[in-house]
Amino acid sequence: MEDLSRSSMQFFSDQQLCYADILSPLEVRARIEVSVLSFLKTLNSPDPEISNIPLEPNGEAVDCSQCGSSGYAISGDLNLLEKLIMKTDARYIIVVEKHAIFHRLVEDRVFNQIPSILITAKGYPDIATRFLLHRMSRAFPDLPIFALVDWNPAGLAILCTFKFGSIGMGLEAYRYACNVRWLGVRGDDLQLIPEQSLVPLKPRDLQIAKSLMSSEILQENYREELALMVQSGQRAEIEALYYHGYDYLGKYIAKKIVQAYYI
Repeated sequence: MEDLSRSSMQFFSDQQLCYADILSPLEVRARIEVSVLSFLKTLNSPDPEISNIPLEPNGEAVDCSQCGSSGYAISGDLNLLEKLIMKTDARYIIVVEKHAIFHRLVEDRVFNQIPSILITAKGYPDIATRFLLHRMSRAFPDLPIFALVDWNPAGLAILCTFKFGSIGMGLEAYRYACNVRWLGVRGDDLQLIPEQSLVPLKPRDLQIAKSLMSSEILQENYREELALMVQSGQRAEIEALYYHGYDYLGKYIAKKIVQAYYI
């Protein structure tokens, strides 16, 4: 594997992207063949209709809205995810970068105010979460998908992984890509965040930004956001919006959706 990744470096702008794009398809095959279950990622939904998803091998229906603030763990078994029967009255799908933010939104039952399916990969998305989101996009083609991520290069990289399959357009990228819109946090939101809450970019952030900028798939308005991050030398985390109160984030999401303020 080391020899394979070394010989493939000429096709990638970043070593980690090279490893990810080679290993991801192999990981998919391994998960399918040995049916490895990794109960790590979580899902939540506003209504009992999504309980018609048989999330267990025996076909048991699960009402995700009754699973508590931790949500329902997404199985790592892609065969199981492929067989899910999904129904919902939700109007949106919201991908949340951080589990802590997801936890708070579910605890506040934001999905009752904004009829939405909430899903998180707890950081950088794994194959199972990407697979399930893509399945949802096929099952519910009329539901727009929004992403709530930190305003930093890593947050944008996470969004791009959901949107394009992988930053470096990996071997299996097209199978998991779906039309994700960037809801927040964005550069225009910095006016909502106190200056003392902004954090300086780290060298790793700049490295990720460089890799993103070198990607031909990055659309122009995303490039502008990325350039602003690098120019300002700062990053803003989702949690900074709690400056306005713990109930503010739900209002922030609702306002952006209603005003169609996303890219």
